[in-house]
Amino acid sequence: MEDAKRKRGRKPKVPNPSEALESPSSNIALDDVFSVSNVEIIPSTTTSTSAAATTTAARPRGRPKKLPKLPENPEPLHPQLPPAILSPSRRIPNGNATGVGGGGGGGGELSGDSVGGRVLPAMDAVVKVFCVHTEPNFSLPWQRKRQYSSSSSGFVIGGRRVLTNAHSVEHYTQVKVKKRGSDTKYLATVLAIGTECDIAMLTVNDDEFWEGVSPVEFGELPALQDAVTVVGYPIGGDTISVTSGVVSRIEILSYVHGSTELLGLQIDAAINSGNSGGPAFNDKGSCVGIAFQSLKHEDVENIGYVIPTPVIQHFIQDYEKNEAYTGFPILGVEWQKMENPDLRTAMSMKPDQKGVRIRRVDPTAPESGVLKSSDIMLSFDGVDIANDGTVPFRHGERIGFSYLVSQKYSGDSSAIKVLRDSEILNFNIKLASHRRLIPAHNKGRPPSYYIIAGFVFTIVSVPYLRSEYGKDYEYEAPVKLLDKLLHSMPQSPDEQLVVVSQVLVSDINIGYEDIVNTQVLAFNDSST
Repeated sequence: MEDAKRKRGRKPKVPNPSEALESPSSNIALDDVFSVSNVEIIPSTTTSTSAAATTTAARPRGRPKKLPKLPENPEPLHPQLPPAILSPSRRIPNGNATGVGGGGGGGGELSGDSVGGRVLPAMDAVVKVFCVHTEPNFSLPWQRKRQYSSSSSGFVIGGRRVLTNAHSVEHYTQVKVKKRGSDTKYLATVLAIGTECDIAMLTVNDDEFWEGVSPVEFGELPALQDAVTVVGYPIGGDTISVTSGVVSRIEILSYVHGSTELLGLQIDAAINSGNSGGPAFNDKGSCVGIAFQSLKHEDVENIGYVIPTPVIQHFIQDYEKNEAYTGFPILGVEWQKMENPDLRTAMSMKPDQKGVRIRRVDPTAPESGVLKSSDIMLSFDGVDIANDGTVPFRHGERIGFSYLVSQKYSGDSSAIKVLRDSEILNFNIKLASHRRLIPAHNKGRPPSYYIIAGFVFTIVSVPYLRSEYGKDYEYEAPVKLLDKLLHSMPQSPDEQLVVVSQVLVSDINIGYEDIVNTQVLAFNDSST
């Protein structure tokens, strides 16, 4: 009682040690430290001193308390937290513990370890890919362009194989890979290139490369807001780099390199040049995708795209089953939505019927023998198609029905239900890969050409249009060629669009020098 009533005079020289650590101001300071993300945990000795200092600062009058003598090996302030988290060399970004300096390579202790309940990825399986490219000159098809070099990322999978992006080894002359922490580049052999899905498979014949390397394990398709970590070798340095983010969208994406639409993940982690081919890990250390492209626009930031595991597994199983890459099958039809009620009435659809209308059928596709224009496609493999062309995907999610087609392999059969003249018909269709009149790529092959009397005949493709008219070829190319590109379908399996690209001046072709990119309709009275 006497001590409690004392308001003036000397304070006790030796305070109770528990008061300095349990004062209200000390608790507030500690709560702030552990609630704010992206902060470095302060060692226990520094934290204790800061807590006592905060207590002292809160006293407006009187002589400050003397700090209690701390033991040589102080106990952590929060015994329930693992010592690894309280270590000054660890951070807690967004509540998950990871190693400091992950963006610059990190330490070797990160591979396959578990820190704070989070399994860190086995980054030793991530390799750097070096490629020397020699692209064909599509404008002068008998020549090749000057060779150039590039570097990208890849990772080791089972069966002594390495996965990377197709555009990382496109038109390759030589491919080398280097392991993390190694100074040796090993010659690699390209086993398969999947242009549509932008995945390539490599192998290394040197046994030394595979020593001490464990392949990555593939995980399930992640859900929205799941954490992902992209590992690779982007520009800005020579060592391995780690960027973290979350899955922000799952839908059918446009694969720029292959000009196809397949399932893809959108993440908010930065994907820069050189990250291509690097794995994306989940918080359990399993690979859930391959980084392959990003959105570059003045109005967006940190939008990257990842090839998900269903597409990767399709590529791997396709190669293992056929000993080569055969591609993703596509339903050779053009369709339109049936959301207009008047259009639904005109097509004799009942209120409980949903589907999409077939506009045109590719004459070269296997389904051309059974499907017709104005058929209403009601379901694919027993899955009902909505009026907007989507099907159920996961809880609370829908996705384009082309996802169901992409899950198949070339040569597989699928059951399709259609509505034709108020009658429901069921067909069993054999799927095949799609061929365009103007192909989107040459699959690494050099262009085909023929020269006679100075006239250069060549085949029109998207790489050819890009070579002739630049990256804005969709605006600069002649309208007739663009119409063929966007709307025309081949009428026979071997049909090609041939043009006279240029005329090499000679005495034999005087007066024809101005012919440039003119379509050839017939040659010697024979139509092409």
